[in-house]
Amino acid sequence: MGALFRSEEMALTQLFVQPEAAYHIVAELGESGCVQFRDLNEEASMFQRAYSNDVKRINEIERQIRYVEGEIRKANLRILDLNEMPKAPHPREIVNLEAHLEKTERDIRELSEGAKSLKKEYYDGVHEKYVLIKAQSFFSQQEDALNSEYTPDEMKNASQLGFIAGVISKEKIFAFERLLWRIGRGNIFLRQADIDELIVDPDTGVEHRKVAFIAFFQGANLAGIIQKICNGFKATIVDIPVAPSIRADRIKLISTQVEDIKTVINTTEDHRTRLLVSVAKDIQHWDIIICKMKAIYNTLNLFSHDVSKKCLIAEGWIPKNDLPLLEKALTEGSIACGSSVPSFYNVLRTKETPPTFNRTNKFTAGFQNLISSYAFAGYRELNPALYTIITFPFLFAIMFGDVGHAIIMVCFGAWMVIAEKKLMAQKKNEIFDIFFSGRYIVLLMGIFSMYTGFIYNDIFSKSMNIFGSKWKIDYNDAIQHFNVNMTETNDASLRFELVPRHSYAGHPYFAGVDPAWQTAENKIIFLNSFKMKLSIVFGVVHMIFGVCLSVVNFIHFKKKAYIILDFLPKILFFGFLFVYMVFMIFMKWTNYTAMNDDNVDTAHGSSCAPNVLIFFIGMMLFKKSEYEPPCEKYMFGGQEMLQHVLVILALVCIPWMLLGVPLYEMMKRKKNKTLFTHHQQNGGYHVDLETIPESEAVSSHEEDDDLFVHAAIHTIEFTLSTVSHTASYLRLWALSLAHAQLSDVLWDMVFRKAFVKLSYPYVGGVSIFVIFWAWSTITVGILVLMEGLSAFLHTLRLHWVEFMSKFFEGLGYNFEPFSFQRLFEEEAEEAKTKQS
Repeated sequence: MGALFRSEEMALTQLFVQPEAAYHIVAELGESGCVQFRDLNEEASMFQRAYSNDVKRINEIERQIRYVEGEIRKANLRILDLNEMPKAPHPREIVNLEAHLEKTERDIRELSEGAKSLKKEYYDGVHEKYVLIKAQSFFSQQEDALNSEYTPDEMKNASQLGFIAGVISKEKIFAFERLLWRIGRGNIFLRQADIDELIVDPDTGVEHRKVAFIAFFQGANLAGIIQKICNGFKATIVDIPVAPSIRADRIKLISTQVEDIKTVINTTEDHRTRLLVSVAKDIQHWDIIICKMKAIYNTLNLFSHDVSKKCLIAEGWIPKNDLPLLEKALTEGSIACGSSVPSFYNVLRTKETPPTFNRTNKFTAGFQNLISSYAFAGYRELNPALYTIITFPFLFAIMFGDVGHAIIMVCFGAWMVIAEKKLMAQKKNEIFDIFFSGRYIVLLMGIFSMYTGFIYNDIFSKSMNIFGSKWKIDYNDAIQHFNVNMTETNDASLRFELVPRHSYAGHPYFAGVDPAWQTAENKIIFLNSFKMKLSIVFGVVHMIFGVCLSVVNFIHFKKKAYIILDFLPKILFFGFLFVYMVFMIFMKWTNYTAMNDDNVDTAHGSSCAPNVLIFFIGMMLFKKSEYEPPCEKYMFGGQEMLQHVLVILALVCIPWMLLGVPLYEMMKRKKNKTLFTHHQQNGGYHVDLETIPESEAVSSHEEDDDLFVHAAIHTIEFTLSTVSHTASYLRLWALSLAHAQLSDVLWDMVFRKAFVKLSYPYVGGVSIFVIFWAWSTITVGILVLMEGLSAFLHTLRLHWVEFMSKFFEGLGYNFEPFSFQRLFEEEAEEAKTKQS
């Protein structure tokens, strides 16, 4: 939990690594994922670094693996998943893999090229076979119609007709025919017939429908024209013998050749498939170890050599709690390579700002991601994620308070939590990944919403009368009200305006809202006022909590003066105005009642209850309260003077915030400058900067004007934002009221229709069964998913802007250690992005 409160302490380490042990040490650090290495060779290009040749070699192996993997996927073969992640191999082991992959790639390419040429030859033979068959059929029909005494040569000479035959794609035949007709001006006669067998393009693997054609023409000029048109349409031309006996012999020969080629193709494909199946068992293993080796060599390229070129030097950030892991990696790496010279590390002292690292688990990771999506906390700055675990689900629940809808959300979140191992092993789409990564957030939001729904006494827009209502309705008034409704509106609903005269027992409902309000005509008026004031109260408490958290940062960074110069004026300004407004809300709730009987003091009745917002505006404008007897001018004695004093004190806090920090920084800078000059005059040029805090170092060159400008912007932003941020919390009221009303409308407009039809025989039973599915679908789709998403986004905004802006700067950068697991997660994310 300490790492979640604020980021872990980081150390800048310098590693002295023996070259023969460097590979094994980096491999161990990649498994542990605890060091973020710095590039010590920024001036050198990637080709000038020590391990650039190893990276090229690994890139070539990676290319071979990608090629083989692509061929496996083209063959629709299954790649087996690994049960456990293999470790990075020894560099010597890669020689055998490299040779094996080179041979495998060569064999696959030879088989693929051979199969490609065979398929081309096969389909050329199929083309010729079908054209010859269609031509034989056509010529036979013509020969039967003529005198059998004439030979084919004599018939051709007699008719003076030439012909060109071939195969063309079916989608081009219409345009091909029209073009021949137009160019030949009707002198070209085209005969066509579909080829039943699908023709697969050997280059692309796409199946095509082909058509065999014979174009008859008269004249030598048309032959060249038809030849050019066939070339333009990429038609395959087939030579057809004129003599029938030669054609028959040719058909038999081509058919035999086609079958022989098909047999050879099948044999080649079987051999290629067996080769790919044998490789598919290990391709995933090879992919992982090569990826690890490439990452190791890329990391080694960040190292630099010492002067003697006998030692590698590396620098990197590491959490101080993980220093034992670093020492263990150095030891095991030296043992793995059998090095007699140990590698070691030093912790460097630096003024550089370390990266931010908050160690999380599967429960806290979702909340930390919410904060990191906005910004990363500065080093050792207070982390808002810890408080978000409670405040985020609670503010969401205020807007989503419905027991029924919350139960649906709890069931969904609990299912993802219980079955998380099974779901993590499955491939999920991008949308479900978002829900799954925030499964604990969804579960807590559902649990908190059940609580607020119980307080609102709202379950699918209906109430739960657990403790007995404190409202008593007169039977005669109820019947009269029922008859009036039936006469005027033809609505049989029993709704009454709840006014606490004689129908209220005088004691509140035991927990939450009285169930009688669910059927009251003035329910909206009551809940509108109640939830609006409640949102202001929670908003002010939430923002005050955020302002108070800034004290923790000031104490940690040894800026205790800022507690008086920054925190105190802010909290006083906020308290003098908005805490007082909350105080007036509670005064109104306790001092005024809705009982307007003769037995009640009318000065404290509902008609004399002040409007808190108007009261607050009048306070800011020094405007006197307007009242009419018997109402009182103010809620309590001396309130007018108190309000004037609070406004004046709040105004005093503005120059306090504006001038306090800049004047303090100027005085501190002047003091440090005097101290530095004193050391110089006494020959002390070696000032011990460690005795001076980093924030007070003389090396700061900020101008005084910049201090005042920054303070002015900060002051204006805070004072104006107090109003806008307080008003922003009214979204708690608006969304809660909208959610309740949508649920109520859905019940009345959909589900209640079935109950109305229950008076008809059999109709009501069928209707309630059918309408339930419509009601449940709309409930889950709109009220749970869409309304839930809307409440989630508004809660996110309240935390990012209204809450975190009071104490969170977010100027840090994330800790990105060298980790194999992180590397694979990034690659999986990139693969999903490419697929989408």
